[in-house]
Amino acid sequence: MLLPIRSRPLSQTQSSIASLACAFQRSQQSPFSTTQVLEARKKQKPKLDRRITLIRYFLQHPLTPRPLRFSRNRYLRHWTIHRAWQLFQLKTRQKRELELERQWCSMRDAAEALRLMDGNGLRVDESSVDVSKSKDVGRLYRIAMLKKGVWDGVPIEYARIQTHTPPRDGWNHGWTR
Repeated sequence: MLLPIRSRPLSQTQSSIASLACAFQRSQQSPFSTTQVLEARKKQKPKLDRRITLIRYFLQHPLTPRPLRFSRNRYLRHWTIHRAWQLFQLKTRQKRELELERQWCSMRDAAEALRLMDGNGLRVDESSVDVSKSKDVGRLYRIAMLKKGVWDGVPIEYARIQTHTPPRDGWNHGWTR
């Protein structure tokens, strides 16, 4: 069942809006919290709660810092240093990728050599493989490619202690096994 909508005259609606606006413009007579007043009476320092400070920081702190304002020379200097750093990182990344590609190619060549090796350790041409002796050809390759025990290690979740915060150092690029 629908109720009829009662409309108010326009003059009453505007007056109620005006009274609300006046109420919001008036300043508050008493402070919202009495803690400061009571501490002033007792002449104590305000107690700082770290949790409240952190909540205030994250609620009121801007997400991004203000943009840098540089003079022309300083901007050019900043851009030059930034570009040099980007180029350095690019070269370092390319060296790393080249080294990984070299290692991968070396492993692929070694696997291919094992695949074409017979039981005596001699390389066999693919075209001249005998069906009767084909069991020995590639035996070392098949052994090398076995995946026994690979998944018997520690689960990856337990490899590093789980924490709620990131590490202080960030990513350790120099770490090697």
